[in-house]
Order: sequence, then structure tokens, then C-alpha cells
Amino acid sequence: MDTGDMILKEEIPIGEDETTGEVWEKLSKIGAKLLVSTLKRIEEGTAPREKQGKDYTMAPMLEKSMAKIDWENKSGQELKNLVRGLNPIMGAYTYLRGKKIKFWKVDTITKEEFLLIYDEFRDYDYKFSDIAPGTVLYVTEKHGLYVKTKDGVLSILQIQGENSKKMSIQDFLRGNKIEATEMFE
Repeated sequence: MDTGDMILKEEIPIGEDETTGEVWEKLSKIGAKLLVSTLKRIEEGTAPREKQGKDYTMAPMLEKSMAKIDWENKSGQELKNLVRGLNPIMGAYTYLRGKKIKFWKVDTITKEEFLLIYDEFRDYDYKFSDIAPGTVLYVTEKHGLYVKTKDGVLSILQIQGENSKKMSIQDFLRGNKIEATEMFE
């Protein structure tokens, strides 16, 4: 960790769907410009110096075990953030029928939104809370793959099967059969 003085800095917003890779891309361009400006100011003797505060958080080293999806204990938003945070580094993973599956892009929707979109499930609204997290709720090549989370539904957008390449969920489902009620582990 670098604890030296800061000379120049720039803050950027992180979008709710942006991945680590997308943020890195933005920061690399900003960092290059800041580096040129910083070197120029150092050379001119006009570089501001700002001490770093003590209110920082140390990020742990990433380990493969951190990438495993915890269906039981994590909310849909936490799972989405896990997927975003590990894209493109290692991907968040789960298992289906004993095979490792990686999720590269997902989105969250509430139970109410899911029932509005797929009104054929409204009659089962009362049973929704009885469905275990990680259970496939709905799957079609056209509409995608929806998985129950602790507090809602995860829509899988980009996926990678074991020994395969990453692809859109529609492309994946053309060659891989997943049934409603199957469970991701």
C-alpha cells in the first residue's frame, strides 16, 4: 500500500452495472492524464502535497474461495456486486449438476417485478418464500435464466460453462439444457 503524499487525484462515479474491468479502463485513461500533469507540476515545483488520512480500508488479497456464490446468505444485490467485482479477474462461480458455472454479468429484479413480467407465476406468489435460494425459477432461450435469491431474483445475462467460453445466456441455452426447479449449489 502506498501511504505517501497525494499530488493530484480525481474521483469518478461507479455505475451500478459497471464491472471492475470497465472501471479499470476508465481509470487507466484518467491515470495517464494525471501522471502527465503530476510530472509537469513536479518539474515546475508547483505540485501540491496532500497527506493521506488514517481512514482507509485494507482490501484483502483475492482468493478463489471468495468467488463462490453463497446463495443462502447473500442478497441479490450482494451477488450482483460479487459478479461485477470479479469481472474480468476470475468470475463468480457456482455449480450445477456438479459442473462449475461462472457468471460474468447478472442483474437483480424484485419478486414483484418478476411476477409482473411473468404473470403466469402470480398464482404461486404465496409459495415464493418457500423456494430455496439458487433455484432456477424460469428459463427459456428467448427470455433467459432467472434464479431465486435470498430476497428476490437474479437474471443471468452472461455465463460460462465448465471448459467453455463466456457467452450470452441466450447462446448458452441454445447448447445447454437447464430446467426450472434445478438448483445451483
